[in-house]
Amino acid sequence: MLRWMTAGESHGEALTAVLEGVPAGVRITSEDIRAALARRRLGYGRGARQAFERDELRVLGGIRHGSTIGSPVALQIGNSEWPKWSTVMSADPVDPQELLIDAGTGDEREIARNRPLTRPRPGHADLPGMLKYDLPEARPVLERASARETAARVALGAVAEALLGQIAGIRLVSHVVRIGSVALPDDVPPPSAEDTVRLDADPVRCTDPATSAAMVAEIDATRKDGDTLGGVVEVIATGVPVGLGTHVSADRRLDARLAAALMGIQAVKGVEIGDGFAEAARRGSVAHDEIVSVDRGTLTRSTNRAGGIEGGTSNGSDVRVRAAFKPISTVPRALRTVDLATGEAATGLHQRSDVCAVVPGAVIAQAMTALVLADLLLDKTGGDSADEARRNLRSYLSRIAERTQWRTER
Repeated sequence: MLRWMTAGESHGEALTAVLEGVPAGVRITSEDIRAALARRRLGYGRGARQAFERDELRVLGGIRHGSTIGSPVALQIGNSEWPKWSTVMSADPVDPQELLIDAGTGDEREIARNRPLTRPRPGHADLPGMLKYDLPEARPVLERASARETAARVALGAVAEALLGQIAGIRLVSHVVRIGSVALPDDVPPPSAEDTVRLDADPVRCTDPATSAAMVAEIDATRKDGDTLGGVVEVIATGVPVGLGTHVSADRRLDARLAAALMGIQAVKGVEIGDGFAEAARRGSVAHDEIVSVDRGTLTRSTNRAGGIEGGTSNGSDVRVRAAFKPISTVPRALRTVDLATGEAATGLHQRSDVCAVVPGAVIAQAMTALVLADLLLDKTGGDSADEARRNLRSYLSRIAERTQWRTER
């Protein structure tokens, strides 16, 4: 079983991530993890923070000479801007007067660095977080609620993807299928893992050039209007064997685990497995994936409307999931709020932010999908080493092959 946890704040000294349960012998290097972190920073519509913020990765444990060693994998991602925030985010007590010193730029956006944030922003965790934890201001809330935390999850996802590929040959790819009102046409073929380099090079991580250009134009128009955009991403996993997840316990269902993991990404407001909501408009006779036998030995499907999952269990088809991201809550046109220090009407503080963060959302969704699949793969195979897990998987798949071989009598 895999267990993972992250710690740290957006403007703190570093993010820390721990992944426990990785078997020994999974090949992974710092450069592999850095490459995943770099992909998270891509995308048209990102804010100014991406221009100067750097992900300073350190591997603290669990990996030696490019291979996991069976102990928890511990990663740290340093904050290159920490010197600017060391007083505001200090773990030790600070004289309140130091926090009232003006940043000196005259920029309203920078005042948030050293003054209490008492005007909760609509759409953020600010207000419920302040009330739940009895906090006088929103700084402690927004620092942890920030999507900056997903850098730690993407780093762990890189380890999970290496595990999936080396033990089971599972490969993942993610792409954007909608930004605002612009959607990828249904007749565009889905991408494969071989398309990753091309997708990384596209400004909006879209497989279709015409749709990509329209999405870029949508982002430009939204930026000009002083607004933000959401969208939809899709993750596809190929090579997933039959039997990950189960129908016997609700909390171990593959679809339930994926839905929870994707809904746990900041700004995600909806998740779809396979054709999802479109299935609700179909009749049963055309909604399901019929089972066919090829050469009386290989079971396959003529369609994949279920997204590779039936009864909470992978069925051997590609696992296909989508996540819907709401528009970014930090809107340049400051929204109405109430100052909790005075009770007076106010506008939410606007800090630097993205116009559209759907593109990195695809990379984050891919990482979370990898973590869930890796957990359930190890749940099926067991094994303290990658070699042992591979042997166990081969034995399991061999038995499945025996079950699906029918020979005519001679």
